[in-house]
Amino acid sequence: MEDEKEQQHHHHKMVKIIIDRKHLESPTPTTGAALYKLGEVKAGYTLYREVPGPHEDEPIPDDQTEIHLHNDEKFYSSENTINPGA
Repeated sequence: MEDEKEQQHHHHKMVKIIIDRKHLESPTPTTGAALYKLGEVKAGYTLYREVPGPHEDEPIPDDQTEIHLHNDEKFYSSENTINPGA
């Protein structure tokens, strides 16, 4: 129920996050596009949220999708096309 209350109030608090080993601050909720800009993610790269455990890391869309952040969350960028031997 606490999550529902938080979503209804949409209060923007600042949280500390890490993008590509850079310690940054962002309001939450924010958008995928804002995270790409904040982390200076290069064109042709996708931003991922690290997910603990044996789960796939979550790709973050570079658009207006609302993203809820938590303190000390880690993100990293990776090239969209992997070309071995290039």
